[in-house]
Amino acid sequence: MQKPNYQHKNYTSSNGYYQLVLPFDFEMLIPEDDSVRLLSQILEGLNYEKLYKAYSSVGRKPAVEPKILFKVLTYAYSNNIYSSRKIETACRRDINFMWLLQGAKAPDHATIARFRKEYLSEAVEDLFYQLVQYLHSIGEINFENLFVDGTKIEANANRYTFVWKKVVNKNESKMFEKIQSCIEAVNLSFMTNFAVAKDNTAQDIKKVLDFINQKINEENIELVHGIGKRKSKLQKFKEELECYYERQEKYNMHNGIFNGRNSYSKTDHDATFMHMKDDHMRNSQLKPGYNVQIGVESEYVTGVGIFQDRADITTLIPFLDDMKSNLGVKYKNIIADSGYESEENYIYLENQGQKYYIKPQTYEKWKKKSFKKDISKRENMTYNEEKDEYTCHNGKHLKKIGIAHRTSATGYSSETTVYECEDCSNCQFKAKCTKARGNRKMQVSKTFVAKRQISLENITSSEGIMLRINRSIQVEGAFGVLKNDYQFNRFLTRGKNSVKNEFLLLCFGFNINKLHSKIQNDRCKKHLHEVKIA
Repeated sequence: MQKPNYQHKNYTSSNGYYQLVLPFDFEMLIPEDDSVRLLSQILEGLNYEKLYKAYSSVGRKPAVEPKILFKVLTYAYSNNIYSSRKIETACRRDINFMWLLQGAKAPDHATIARFRKEYLSEAVEDLFYQLVQYLHSIGEINFENLFVDGTKIEANANRYTFVWKKVVNKNESKMFEKIQSCIEAVNLSFMTNFAVAKDNTAQDIKKVLDFINQKINEENIELVHGIGKRKSKLQKFKEELECYYERQEKYNMHNGIFNGRNSYSKTDHDATFMHMKDDHMRNSQLKPGYNVQIGVESEYVTGVGIFQDRADITTLIPFLDDMKSNLGVKYKNIIADSGYESEENYIYLENQGQKYYIKPQTYEKWKKKSFKKDISKRENMTYNEEKDEYTCHNGKHLKKIGIAHRTSATGYSSETTVYECEDCSNCQFKAKCTKARGNRKMQVSKTFVAKRQISLENITSSEGIMLRINRSIQVEGAFGVLKNDYQFNRFLTRGKNSVKNEFLLLCFGFNINKLHSKIQNDRCKKHLHEVKIA
C-alpha cells in the first residue's frame, strides 16, 4: 500500500471524507448574553465621521470596513489580546471575531497595526468620549463625582538607553571651555576677534569654520591624513572645530528632546525614566515609562491622560481641562489623593466652581502622637490672627518680617509670609525647634493653609468619608483590573500619541466589559458603594 504524501501546501487534498457539521449562521453559536453582542450594538451607534476622514477618497477600498475593524480591535483589547499578530490569529480561529467581521476576510497583522497607528489615531479619542456620553444618556454616569488617580506604565523602550540632562549639561559645559580656548588660539594666530556665546554656540563655531575653510582655499593647503603626514595649523583647527560642532549639534538635539524633563529614552523619545513598583517589596528601578492618569465615575473610566511628568501634582489641571474640552461638561466634585495637593490645584478647582476632596499630604502624620509633640511644627504653635503672629512653645512671638514669592515648575506664582522669632537666644527648647544659628524663621503660605483647611473639612465630613472610600474602590480598583486582570503592564507602541491611543482602546474595552457585568448582575445605575459600618 502506497503511503500518502503530505509534503505539499494544500493539506485538504490528503484529507479523508468528513462531514462538516456547522450551522450556516454563526449567530447560533454565540450565547445571547455574550459581551460581543453588547459591544457590537453600542459601537454601531457611534459616529465614525473622523475615522472615515482619515482614509483617502482616492485609491482602493479598504479590505475590511474601518468601523468593523474598530469593533474587532476594541473586542480584542477587552479580552486581553493586544498584539496585532494575536489579533490576526483570533480573527481566523475565534467565532466571536468572525461574527464581528460579518463575512469579511480576516485582516493580517500589518493591516491591524497600520490601522491602529495611522488611521485610528485621529478618531479614537473622539469615539471614546462618545462612549462616555452614551453611558451618561442611559443613566450610568451623572458627571457628579470624578475619582482621579495615576499610575506609571512601562514604555516600549530599552531599559539602558537613557539620556540624562545633568550629564549632557556637564559635558556641554566642559566642551564650551575647550571651544573658548580653541577660538582664542585662532584669534591669536590670525589676528581675528571671533567670540562664542553659550546660547549660540553652534552658529558661532560655524562662522569660525567658514573663515578657516576660506583661508585653506586661499592658501591652497592640501589636507593630509595618515601616519607620517604633518598637518598644518589650519587643518588642526578645522578638525578640532568640526568635532566640537558635531558634538554641539548633538547636545542641542538632546536639549530639544528634554523639553523640561530630566531624562528620555533613545528608543522612545517621549518616554521618561521613572521609578516603577515592580513588586510588593517596591524594589524598584528606573525604567522608561509614562504617567497614566484616569478619571473614574460609577466604576467607568471617563477620562484618560498620558503625561511625561514623574509626579501627579502637575497633571491635574491639564487632565481636567482636556476632559472638559472633550465632554463639554464639568464635574461637581473632584476626589484625589495627597499626591495632587498644591495651592495651584486648589485655586484652579475653586475658580472652576468644583468642590475638592483632596487629602492633605500631612493628614496621616497629624494623627500620630510624635507629630503632636513636635514643637517645631507650625500646627502646634498658637496663631494670633489680629496681630498676625505665632507663639512658640517657649512663649516667644514669631512676627511677620516680610513677603516672599515662589514660582512653581508650571509658572504659578505663590506668596508666602516670612516670620521670625523675636529672640531665640538662651532658649532651652531651641535644639528641638530649629537648627538655625540665629532666630527661628518660618515661611507660611496663608492661601495654601486656608485651602488645605477647606479640603480637610470636606474629606472628614460624612460625604467626604464616603467619597474617599469610593475613590480607593473605584479608581484604584480600575487600575488593578487593567494592570493585573488585563495584564497590561507595558505599552506595545511608541510615542506619546500612539501610547494614548492604545490606552484609550484598553479603557474602551474596559467600559464595555463593566457595562456588561453590571447588566448581568443587575447593578445598573449604582454609582457609589455604600459605607459599611461595623
